[in-house]
Amino acid sequence: MQNIDEISAEDELIRLLLKRQTELNALLEVTQAINKDTGTATLIQMLQVILKSYLQVGKLRFLIEREGSYILLSKYGGIIEPISSLHKSCLKLDKVKTIAAVADHDDLLLRSYDYFIPIYHKKKALAFALIGDFNPSAELLNNDLNFIQTVVNVIVVALENKKLFRERLQSERFQREMELAVEVQNMLIPLKTYKDKSVEVGARYIPHQNIGGDYFDFIRLNAHEFLWCIADVSGKGISAALLMANFQASLHAWSAVEEDLTSVVERLNKIVINNTKGERFITLFIAKYNEKSRKLNYINAGHNATILFSGGETTTLKLGTTMIGVFEELPFLNQGEIDVEPGTLIVNYTDGLMDHEHQGTKHWDEDALIEFVKTNGHLAPEDFNQLLMNHINLVIKGKPIDDVTLLTLKIF
Repeated sequence: MQNIDEISAEDELIRLLLKRQTELNALLEVTQAINKDTGTATLIQMLQVILKSYLQVGKLRFLIEREGSYILLSKYGGIIEPISSLHKSCLKLDKVKTIAAVADHDDLLLRSYDYFIPIYHKKKALAFALIGDFNPSAELLNNDLNFIQTVVNVIVVALENKKLFRERLQSERFQREMELAVEVQNMLIPLKTYKDKSVEVGARYIPHQNIGGDYFDFIRLNAHEFLWCIADVSGKGISAALLMANFQASLHAWSAVEEDLTSVVERLNKIVINNTKGERFITLFIAKYNEKSRKLNYINAGHNATILFSGGETTTLKLGTTMIGVFEELPFLNQGEIDVEPGTLIVNYTDGLMDHEHQGTKHWDEDALIEFVKTNGHLAPEDFNQLLMNHINLVIKGKPIDDVTLLTLKIF
């Protein structure tokens, strides 16, 4: 029976995961509004709702640069200062490129706020925000400030894009979206190596462009169970990256409370459907391993078949369902189960590993990959991954045409 401390810790974990999911849902809603070319007033209203209702920010001044001067886009709380006074005070922070506390600043106006949040693109200041009457818990302060900066950043980029659409080439807008998507995606990629007494993990992620649509994760659920997932989100850009972020938050939240993988996948499918209305889909392979029973349960949702190597033989893990995000109710859902022997190597990958512009004479397909696994399945995950990438680059001589993700585990 769990003691009070264990229950409290579990409740806190679930609370933090659901908080992150709420944040990412808010980001997704803002991005969807941007993609629908929503007007500036509505975007600013969405920002105010997020800051007031969700983060309890009591005071905000949000200014954006326009042709060498600043305009006040959003304001609430306290006595509203003249824009010229705000601009003059914030010039004292013109060299500050990161979030800064200003409650103890020499400037009287700045001292009436808690934090200064600058928004830069390369070396150019695009906007800044001052927030006050903001008192989050100490352990959530950095997370909340970074989230505020991200939301403001997304909106600033959107407003810049509206301006550049009228004035410059549309490619500039695309570039800004890619930069934001990279920031979001960099937050999602977990550590690429992991090892404990039961498992060793190695991963490679090579986006084809600045931002890719692949995702992988490894989650230690408790002392004797762990879960991993590899997925491919349709599309590119900021909306795909935020969908991926929402997917990750949902996966972490529901895998922490649902014992059965089928329930996790069903919930993930509903979340993707609700967020995308069938306009995007995700292929994925998800697996859960119990160290005590040595049972591996898995579901393959329209993804490349994971390869399991044990005792000199390979098995492809194909059982599962269709890709998620296509049907409101999955037409079928089967869960695979397999006993895992010590020393088993498990190779997960996305289709980018197989899709190359071949320049050599060597053939490369799933059968060739399986033979490679049979020959080299005795290696540690990182050594295996390196050898495989060398084989593709030097022997197959293939130029990648999509994102390449490789997630390899060895179970002891």
